[in-house]
Amino acid sequence: MTKMTIQVPDALEQAHEETVRLIAAKLYEAGKLDLRQAAEMCNMKKWDFLEVLASYDVSFFQYSVDEIIADAKRIA
Repeated sequence: MTKMTIQVPDALEQAHEETVRLIAAKLYEAGKLDLRQAAEMCNMKKWDFLEVLASYDVSFFQYSVDEIIADAKRIA
């Protein structure tokens, strides 16, 4: 994974983990990251990241059933 540095207001740095989770959730919502990538960005397991999505009202089901099944098969 590539490391990126961004400038944020000090208030966001104080809540570093929450900021990273918000960014990952929104990138997932926008279709820029798949579930594995977004979870990895937060150093979380995919199934734990689902709670992050829920906390930001981001639906897990933005992908088709075929895409979800294909992703699950890659894990196995």
